[in-house]
Order: sequence, then structure tokens, then C-alpha cells
Amino acid sequence: MSLLHVIGFGLKVGHLLLVLCCWIVSVIYINWFVSMDNTKMGFSGDGGKMWLKWWEKILGSTCKIHQQYYQCIGSKRVRRVLWRKLLLAWVLIWFIVSLWIFCFMNLQVTEKRKETLASMCDERARMLQDQFNVSMNHIQAMSILISTFHHAKTPSAIDQKTFAKYTERTAFERPLTSGVAYAVRVLQSEREQFEKQQGWSIKRMDTLEQNPVHEDDYVADALEPSPIHEEYAPVIFAQDTISHVISIDVLSGKEDRENVLRARESGKGVLTAPFRLLKTNRLGVILTFAVYKRDLPSNATPNERIQATDGYLGGVFEIESLVEKLLQQLASKQTVLVNVYDTTNRTQPIPMYGSDVSGDEFYHVSFLNFGDPFRKHEMHCRFKQKPPWPWMAMGTSIGILVIALLVGHIFHVTVNRIANVEDDYLKMIELKRRAEAADVAKSQFLATVSHEIRTPMNGVLGMMNMLMDTDLDVTQQEYVRTAQGSGKALVSIINEVLDQAKIESGKLELEAVLFDIRAIMDDVLSLFSEKSQGKGVELAVYVSDQVPRQLIGDPGRFRQIITNLMGNSIKFTDKGHIFVTIYLVEEVFHSIEVERESTSKDTKDTLSGFPIADARRSWEGFQAFSHEGPLGSFSSSSNDFINLIVSVEDTGDGIPLESQPKIFTPFMQVGPSISRKHGGTGIGLSISKCLVGLMNGEIGFVSEPKIGSTFTFTAVFTNACPNSNELNKTQQINNQPHPASSEFLGMAALVIDPRPVRAEVSRYHIQRLGVQVEIISDLKQGLSAVTDGNVAINMVLIEQEVWERDSTMSSHFVNNIRKIAEVDKGIPPKLFILVNSSSSFKASSATSCVYNPTVVTKPLRASMLAASLQRAMGVGNKGNPRNGEHQALSLNHLLSGRKILIVDDNSVNRTVAAGALKKYGAGVVCVSSGIEAITMLTPPHEFDACFMDIQMPEMDGRNPGYARAMFKAWNGWICFKTI
Repeated sequence: MSLLHVIGFGLKVGHLLLVLCCWIVSVIYINWFVSMDNTKMGFSGDGGKMWLKWWEKILGSTCKIHQQYYQCIGSKRVRRVLWRKLLLAWVLIWFIVSLWIFCFMNLQVTEKRKETLASMCDERARMLQDQFNVSMNHIQAMSILISTFHHAKTPSAIDQKTFAKYTERTAFERPLTSGVAYAVRVLQSEREQFEKQQGWSIKRMDTLEQNPVHEDDYVADALEPSPIHEEYAPVIFAQDTISHVISIDVLSGKEDRENVLRARESGKGVLTAPFRLLKTNRLGVILTFAVYKRDLPSNATPNERIQATDGYLGGVFEIESLVEKLLQQLASKQTVLVNVYDTTNRTQPIPMYGSDVSGDEFYHVSFLNFGDPFRKHEMHCRFKQKPPWPWMAMGTSIGILVIALLVGHIFHVTVNRIANVEDDYLKMIELKRRAEAADVAKSQFLATVSHEIRTPMNGVLGMMNMLMDTDLDVTQQEYVRTAQGSGKALVSIINEVLDQAKIESGKLELEAVLFDIRAIMDDVLSLFSEKSQGKGVELAVYVSDQVPRQLIGDPGRFRQIITNLMGNSIKFTDKGHIFVTIYLVEEVFHSIEVERESTSKDTKDTLSGFPIADARRSWEGFQAFSHEGPLGSFSSSSNDFINLIVSVEDTGDGIPLESQPKIFTPFMQVGPSISRKHGGTGIGLSISKCLVGLMNGEIGFVSEPKIGSTFTFTAVFTNACPNSNELNKTQQINNQPHPASSEFLGMAALVIDPRPVRAEVSRYHIQRLGVQVEIISDLKQGLSAVTDGNVAINMVLIEQEVWERDSTMSSHFVNNIRKIAEVDKGIPPKLFILVNSSSSFKASSATSCVYNPTVVTKPLRASMLAASLQRAMGVGNKGNPRNGEHQALSLNHLLSGRKILIVDDNSVNRTVAAGALKKYGAGVVCVSSGIEAITMLTPPHEFDACFMDIQMPEMDGRNPGYARAMFKAWNGWICFKTI
């Protein structure tokens, strides 16, 4: 039982009890009023009057009983007697429930810990057993090799040198053995001839077993000769690592003798008990196979096997080193204590590996099978660390108890307040009617604006909260700008109300301060980038190079106009693009017939390929474009003023023809259904028109339903560098790189985009970083430019549609770039893919052969583009570790494994909620409407909780039908929130 399930169960119980009480009260009131209305309307005449009086008496009596009931419920007598007992029973029940939950969750944690230990121990036992079996098979195969090439051949094909060389080269096949040796069977009658043939005498082993010596003191020649026995088993071949055992009679040692005799009688490999090895004095075991003169049947008797024995092949295993070597291969070695025992004698098990360090209180035993049925081995495992305190179980049980106490307190307070609420009800109804009758328009206005104010407020608080956990590197600066943008949006909405009042009173004035128009446009892009990416709408800004960077005017009001126009465009645009352009009036006037008229009719020359409303018609009535107007005063000969023309074009729904004449009227919206869906106060455009007038400009628009809208306005600002020399310097400054990206100076970039307008937008933003840009329309020309160009290309930026259009050509492009770089021994240019939404880009097979391209999400802006290029090119600030990472580790798994659904039509709210929940390890899925939520919550589903906005278009939490559908779709717990 998880924390969320337990809390959800407690909340559901309390919620259902509250709903039941409210339902009983509502039924009583509904029956009362409905009966009264039906009685008055259903009877007439004297009989009707008599029945009416009778019903009034009944209803009067019922009303008195009703009032006495609530007064009795709220009296002190009942509180002291009945409710005290109920509360005591409630507390006791939930105390028992919380105690049971604690025991249950603690038991689950313990069982899981035991299962983990068992899995880890079985894994280690299986690895040790498998490796041992591999070595055993190879030793058995070597015994067959000796029988074939030593005993079956005259003269023998094997000598000590050959054996040592062979065993050394094949040591990798026996990863656990420290050496292999072969002892031949020699009878007493053959001893003298054998010793003359070998050139050494047979040595005894038992003296070393009784008096083991240190490795440095061991001298094989100093060993005593073996005493006279019926037969001997001297070692004649040995691997170099244990060559000191040559000439030693293994039958003279206790452990080896038992091993040899058992091996030749059984015909199988046998193991010794753990003992201290010669010379090294380390703990080990010996695996022995008998080598026979001929092939024996499987049912051969022990005597037949003894008579047919030629020798004995043994493999030496140093237990401590081989177990340690295996455990080193596991990443979790440091968390588990391992002990290996020889349990052939159950009463006195022999420790083979491990220490006496105490660990966890419980352990797991895994049985080992090394192929010798006579010997039994076990592996004991236990955790090094004691189990942690069951904080989750304690927190859950205490939390459930606290919730139960709070619910009991709520019931207690609710019952006491019912009587007072009943007395105040009629007064409140009367006051409510008076307030609604006196201020209907203001209430509607405040209700509409309230949601618009709280939404950016939530964005500001959420983003600032995210900022508190980060340092201010490049990425966190994006968060700062986003939070600041949300805060400014909040201020702008509040100011709209104040501005409207100032406009009506004639007190609105403009500031005159120095500002950077390109920085303002970057901030506006940051504000709308997330919503445009979520819709898949391409958002772009282009500022002409002729526009000075530094202007004098009111940046806040200018930004307010742009924000209002772009906000309307983003609301009503679900496909295509939103394109903001800023030119000098002189530039546009001299290029009207050439550029803009053709742009509106040729969809290839638009930003996204969608048709747009003819932008020229949006300024046809402007005096600046009339020969009789004041264009002469705006010409380039006058350097004191800068006259800008700004266009915001979109491919949205457009404005209905009947609504276009009133579009700039205060508090007028296109329609109630559209305003309910998209929100807004209805005064943004009217304020924008007033602000444009104060800037000595004009505003107009052109809109075609189902095509889109284009809003255009002019504004006059003061030139910050009025002299001609200073103006030239200003224009040079516009072409200088962004201050935070001087590391890109001198680099060259290639933009591959078939759409000229979109390519120019990309060039504009990249050149701001000091990068030289060349535009190519397709990948084939791009490859030629990279291979044949005189300038080295440092980066290639490709539009997503070009990259995904032909995967074969994309693969050919990146492969040729790699080959050229290999031939020239240079660094290939970095590859970037420009996409509208990172979720829409899927890496193709073209990238798998070289590298994955870096995805740059639009809209492009200087800081974001610089950060992406810095990370990909390996230059600039790459970010520092956050100071709060260590503090967050203690809570970042609080909701681990939980899946939560967030339902909100506002992307900022979804981002903030998702970020807050993901911080604690929850898996979050966000949807933007109630219809999508019902679809995703249709059983069966995997969500543990749902957080839903109380106010959304189409379907929201206040809709009773929607609430019933949600509870029918999902029997969980749902939080309705208001922003």
C-alpha cells in the first residue's frame, strides 16, 4: 500500500461523508421549495385555498422541526455528549488503522530487502559455480590429453617443458585455477628405475603438512625422501606457478591421499577439504581426476579402476583469491558480505572465504554444487549495513492519523457552524442579490480578468521557485527570463485595467529611456515560445539590420503592444506560423511593390508555407505611405527620429467580417464562445491603438477568415546616435555578435532551408552571434558547399523538413562529411537540426552511422541559440553544479514510481506543476483539456492522482456532467485547483 493510495483513501472517505451531509440538506430544501411552488400553482378556488392553508401548516411545522433539528445539532449539550463520543471513536479507529498501515508497510520493506539479498546471493553462487564447472571440465579434458599423448605413445609426446608451456597458454580456459599438476602412479618395484629415469628422488609431503613453512623458506630439494610404500604418486608435470610440487609424492599427504584414492575408485573428479597449500600456505582445495590406461566401462568395479590407473591430474584452487576475483566483477560488492563454507560435516563447517565482520541481522544461504557429491558447500550472504529506519511507513501512518484528526475536527466545526450559517443564509442571499444587481458589469469584468492575472502570477512564482534550486549559468538564465516574462505579463494585465482608466481620464504618458529593441523581442519570444512549441506553430522575429540597436522611447509600452498582438495571434493560431518583422518605414515604402505584394500570394515565400492575409492592405490607409503624408519628415535625411513599422502576421482563424469594425472597441470581443475558450479582457487592442497614437504612429490590420490576420503599426522613436558617424557606428554594432557569444567570432555556418523567408530569419539570429552565414536550399547543394567551399564550415543548420524529407540523402550527407574530415584529418562541422518542437523530431537512421545531431528548438533567439551552440561546440560556459543538489537528494524520491495526470489549459501552469512533482520523482503526464483527461483516465489506466484546473474551456471542474464523468472514469482522488 503506497502513500498516495492511503492518503487518497482517507480523503475519499472524508469527502464522501461531507457529500452525504450536503446531499441530505439539499434534499430537504428542494422538497420544501418545490412542494411550496407546486401547491400554489396546482389549486384554485375555495378548495384550493383550503388545501393551500393545510400545506402551509404542514410546511410551517416541517420548517420548525427543521430549525429545531439544526439548533439541537449545534447545541452545547449534544456537542459535549454525542460528538465527544463520536470523535473519540473516530480517533481510536484511525489510530488502529495507522498502526496497521505502519506494520504492513514495514513488513513489505523487510520482505523486499530479503528478496533483494536472496537475488544477489544466488547470483554470486551461480557465478562461482559456473566458473568452477568450466575449470573442472577443462581439467578433465587435460586428463584425457595426457592419457593420449603421454601413456599411449612411446616415447611420450609430453615432457615437463611441453606441459608447462601448454598449461600456461591455456590458463585462460581455467580462470579459477592457480595451477595444474600431473602425478604418475609408481609401484615400489618400479621406484628405483623411475628415480634414475627422472633424475630425482621421490619426496614426502606429510612433513610439510605438519610443519608448514613460509613461502620464502620453502626449498623443494631439502624435502625428505618418501618412505617405502606399496605405491607412490610423484608429480612429474606441473604448471610453472606450482612447479615446486614436482617430485613430491601426493600419496604421502593426508588430504591428497584421500583425494587420489577416491578419484581413481570413482572415476570422477573429487575435491579435497579446504587446507593450507604448500609453499604459499594459503587456503585452497584440489580437484583430482584419475588417468586410466584404457577406456573403462561405466560399470567398472573399483578394483578394475585401481588396476587400470596410470596417474592423477590435479587442479589447485586458491579459494580466497578466486572468490574475491569473482566478487570484484559485481558493482554491488561493497553492499553484501559473502562467506563460503565446506559443510560436508554439518556440525563443524569449514570456512573457505569471508570474514567475521557483523552485518545485517538476517542472511541468505545459497547451495553450491562443485561436481563432487561427497562434499557439500554453501554460500552465506548478508548486507553490510543495518536496515534503515522505516521513515516512509512512519510518515505514512502519522500522516493518515493527522488527516483523520483534521477530518474529525472539520466535522466538529462544521456541525457547530450549521446553526449560524442557517441564520445568516437569508441575509447573505439578500446582500448577494443587491450586489449582483448593482455591479453586474464590474463583476463580469473582474471575473474575466481574475483568471488572466492569476495565471501569469503562477508562472512567476513557479519559475522563481525553480530558479531557487539553480545557479545562474546559461540554462538557468533562460529560467530567469521566463520567470521575468511571466511577471511582466502579470503586470501588463494589471496595467491594462489602469491604462484604460488613464486613457479615459487622459493621464497616460510615455517614458523616454534608452533601450535595445532586439533584446525586447528576445524577451517576448521567451514569453510565447513554450506555447508555440506546444501547438506546433512556428514563431519567428526578424529585425532589419537598418534598425539601430539603441533607441530612446518607452520600451515598456512598445513591449506591451507587441505582447498584446502576439498574444492574440498565439491564441487563435493552431497551425502555420506567427511572424513579427520590424523595418524602417523607408525600407518598406521602397519595397512594397517588389516584396510584400508577391509574398502574400506565393505561399513558398511565407515563413511556414501557409497562405497569409495581404500585409500591404493593413497599412493602405497610413499617412506615412501616402505621398501627401509626412513621409518626407521620416526619410533617412532626418537622423533625429527613427520611424519603425512593425507587422505581426499569423495563419490563425482570422477575424469574422462582422466583428472587424469593432475590433479596437474597448471590452469588445469577437464572440462569447471564443472569448470563453481563449480568455482575455477585450481591452488589449484598444490600449494598443492608444499607445501607438501616443508614439505618433498608426495601427491597422487585415484579416481573412480561415487564412489569418496581419496587424501592422508604426512608431516613432528618438535615435540614440543622431550624428551620421555615430549612426554608422550603430549599424556596425548591429552586425556585431551577441555580448555573451564572442567565442563564435570568425566561425562560418551553413543554413539549409528551401524557404527564403525562414532562411533569412535563421541567418539574422545566427549572425547576431558573429557567425558568417551562407544559405543553401537543399542537402545536395549543402554538401557541395561544404566540400568545395573556400571557407571552412564550422556548423551546418538544417531545417527539420529538409532532414526528414529524404533519409537516404541525409545519410549520404553526414557520411560524406565524415569521409571528408577523415581524408583531410580535420574536424567535421557540427550538425544542428532546427525544429519547431523537440517532441516532433525523431532521430533517423542517417544519424546512427556518425553521430546524433544537436536539436535546436525554435523560436530562435540569441541567448538560447548561443547556449545550444556552446554545448555542442564545446565552448563557453557549460554550467556549474547546482548548490541545492545535495539537499534535494533527500526528497527527490518521495513520489518515485507514482504517475500523476495534470489537466490545465495553460502551459505555464502545466510546466510549474510538472516541475514541482518531477522534483520529487513523480512521473507526470500533462493534457490541456478535460476531454483529453477523461480519455486518458478511462479504465484501465496507470495514474495514481489527477490535478485539474477548475476553470478551462469546453469542459472544466465546475461542470457537473464533467465531474460525474471523471468519477465514473476513475475511482481515485482528484484535486481541483483555482489559479
